[in-house]
Amino acid sequence: MTMHTLSVLVENKPGVLARVSGLFSRRGFNIDSLAVGETENPDVSRITIVVNAESSPLEQVTKQLNKLVNVLKIVELDPQGSVARELLLVKVRADRSARAQVLETVNLFRARVVDVAPDTLTIEATGTHDKLDALLRDLEPFGIKEMVQSGLVAIGRGSRSITAGPALRAA
Repeated sequence: MTMHTLSVLVENKPGVLARVSGLFSRRGFNIDSLAVGETENPDVSRITIVVNAESSPLEQVTKQLNKLVNVLKIVELDPQGSVARELLLVKVRADRSARAQVLETVNLFRARVVDVAPDTLTIEATGTHDKLDALLRDLEPFGIKEMVQSGLVAIGRGSRSITAGPALRAA
């Protein structure tokens, strides 16, 4: 099985996400990552879905997705032809004795501190899954109190846009 990243443009209406994700679950696919948000057009949302699957069954699900009324366009993003990032917020123990080391680690990963408390730092980092995993491994010895990680968001490289076209302008 291989990882596939699908960028699905849908009408920005209630229930669309449930119908799209439900199609995957009915077919027995586990969604590894799911992120959704408005596009530059407030009537259109982009759902970024990462799924670990064989190509043939995934193609069947894609065809069924295309049949949903609210789905406007589906594109499988090639890892080399797209930019993909995740967001991580992590609260780390950082008393006075460890604070300088934590800050050094934060700078090394080009992350940033977004909240400071007497005994903790909250760090924001964006990047690939591998980069965020490496950051967490380096922060783990200090003590991770809490963390939250977003799903993957991705967009194609270059000047081409999947949100352009007559079908999307009418939405």
